[in-house]
Amino acid sequence: MEDWVTIRNIRSKNPSIGTRTIAGMLGISRNTVKKALKDDIHQYNRGIRKINGNIKPFVDFIKESFIKKNLRASRILEDIRSKGYQGSTYAIYAYIRNELRPIKDDINRAYPSAFKSYSTDPGVQLQYDWAEYIVQIGKNAVKIYIHQSILGFSRYKFYDVSLSITQNDVFNALSESFNFFGGITDRIQVDNAKVFVNNAGRDIVWNKRFLHFCGFYGIHPTRSAPAHPWSKGKVEKPFDYLENHFIADNEFRSFEELQNRLKQFQTNVNLLLHHTTKQIPAATFKAKESEFINPLPIDKITGEIKRYGGFMEERRTATKDCLISYKANRYSIPHQFASKEVWVKIAYGATLNIYSNRGQLIASHKLSFKKGEIIIDKDHFKGYRNTDRVPISASILRLTARFESYANIDRFIGNVKSQKRIDPARHLYRIANLFEYYDDKDCLAAMEECFSLNLFSANIIKGFITKSSKPKTEQLNLFNIKLPKGDVKRNLLEYRL
Repeated sequence: MEDWVTIRNIRSKNPSIGTRTIAGMLGISRNTVKKALKDDIHQYNRGIRKINGNIKPFVDFIKESFIKKNLRASRILEDIRSKGYQGSTYAIYAYIRNELRPIKDDINRAYPSAFKSYSTDPGVQLQYDWAEYIVQIGKNAVKIYIHQSILGFSRYKFYDVSLSITQNDVFNALSESFNFFGGITDRIQVDNAKVFVNNAGRDIVWNKRFLHFCGFYGIHPTRSAPAHPWSKGKVEKPFDYLENHFIADNEFRSFEELQNRLKQFQTNVNLLLHHTTKQIPAATFKAKESEFINPLPIDKITGEIKRYGGFMEERRTATKDCLISYKANRYSIPHQFASKEVWVKIAYGATLNIYSNRGQLIASHKLSFKKGEIIIDKDHFKGYRNTDRVPISASILRLTARFESYANIDRFIGNVKSQKRIDPARHLYRIANLFEYYDDKDCLAAMEECFSLNLFSANIIKGFITKSSKPKTEQLNLFNIKLPKGDVKRNLLEYRL
């Protein structure tokens, strides 16, 4: 119906215009134009186009990319091919031209070059979104995801970065933003990503875990309707500034440097005059909005700020050695949590965070991408007392710290552990204690003897070192003491004062 009216209006205003020109203007076939000009309104019916079967799985993605993100058809084609699209190039261009271009043109006609931004009262709304970039970290081109939260009234911003974009990463970035702002707004405005909604249609179905997250913090979720970029423009527009002033032509030595420089960028942006409000976000937040922010949840027992723990689905039981296992590596935790159940969570795709059952962060390690490593934080063993036995990690730490210049120390420890699988902790503990009474050269000779024999145990070490070496002077060698056999009797008169 709309095409019929448009075609006939164009011809009535310019009778000399050809059917080919009209077809090109409207992105329709020339036969359709001829039919519309020939038939009256009751006879003309364009009908409903069937969507190509190869395109159907990617319809939502294509709509969002073209209408909301303003990506070119060539970029959209590249993106969906990486996601498994096997159809033709023409099918994508035809679908965008015939189905999406009219929608976008209608939006542009209704909102010609800009839209009237709406403001919210202090403490009412927070908007959140993320953007994907490729940056140079060291020698590698790395895909990163930058998270942005912005307060609707003051335009005060928070940035975070991760190496992945799981729901855990999003929740972590939001939690960090709440801590940064010192509280929570009444509402949070998000888009239609799967981490937030299961169904982005008219009858929206929220993601259950996202609702649980919002319920924990007491924040009401709202979302931007499809093809309505103005409803979340406060958070989307600043990504242009981020890309031009932080991402473009920048290189970083490490992920940690990227994090630190992003925080400095965040500070600088919050001190710039905002073009819409004509105010400085940091000053506006402090003077006019901070007092309206709702407080963060507090643990009634500890009095500390509570963090959302619903995303921690991976449980681990710590060993007596104060270690937990994660992807073929072991990481230390504070000795108070030995043998207890803990939760683990990856933050930013680069950090392993370990939580107690009460949701308290008890340990944080840089994630190792190797296999079979033991990552130790020495502070986790401070004040450790165990009358039963010493953790294997403590013995390993003693040996590696003392013999760090010995090239084969890690291989030596590994061989002891592999040959003495039943109780490697006891052997390493005895070896570490025995070495305390001998010079480094004697200890190294004993370890080399183990390599030559391909036998690794405390008894081998003791047999070799006690026969071939002398203990340090003025030190008691507990391992060479020969206690008398039988009962030792002493005259009681010796105890007289």
